[in-house]
Amino acid sequence: MASSDKSPEPTVPFNGRQPPGDPMTVQQHILDKGASMMQSLKPIKKMNQHMCTFALYSHDMSRQIETHHYVTRLNQDFLQSAVYDTDDFNGRLIGVEYIVSDKIFEALPRDEQKLWHSHAYEIKSGLWINPRVPEVIAKPELKNLTKTYGKFWCTWQVDRGDRLPLGAPSLMMSPQGVNLGMVRPELVQKRDGKYNISTDSMKQGRLEFNEPEWINPQADYWKQHGKGFAIDIEQTEMKKIAPFP
Repeated sequence: MASSDKSPEPTVPFNGRQPPGDPMTVQQHILDKGASMMQSLKPIKKMNQHMCTFALYSHDMSRQIETHHYVTRLNQDFLQSAVYDTDDFNGRLIGVEYIVSDKIFEALPRDEQKLWHSHAYEIKSGLWINPRVPEVIAKPELKNLTKTYGKFWCTWQVDRGDRLPLGAPSLMMSPQGVNLGMVRPELVQKRDGKYNISTDSMKQGRLEFNEPEWINPQADYWKQHGKGFAIDIEQTEMKKIAPFP
């Protein structure tokens, strides 16, 4: 089963934006409230940035989505983010992105580098924003992030109408200033209206950002080769630690 535009069959028939299921009970709300008071939830509490941008499917770059990244910085060279389709209270977790510095990226095997994308254009063009954070506060971090690379796996293709996470994960690419890499204006306008911002104005304000001295051509692989990547699911023999009956 290849990553594609068509949802795997059979799908679950139901209406609405949210996945199927009954409403939360009072007991479940009480349990959640109690658990949040007694458990540390340390990894979640380390998420300290919300970034909004756009992503394109590696196997079909005509499919473009707005994404919301809730970021944890593990050190100066590595960040990880849970990716949602919206920042509303009912946002759906649609994937995960890992972000590494150019130092780490250059040390990766060449075949691995093909799965990653650069961030310089995405940031300098104003597409990458920190919602509701003044630019003067966000700029120092953004300048550093122009030199980074990301690997983003989408596990829930909500743009094709999936009400559940179906099929294989899809590798995502970042917007670029060429051909298929350009984000559709209507998506940007919708995002700008939501946050009362101007992507064009942000772009002008980021002209001072230096271009990275080197963007490895193995990243954004499609730009050089016109090829994307998709995952197939196939049956295979298990590695067994004990014989099955």
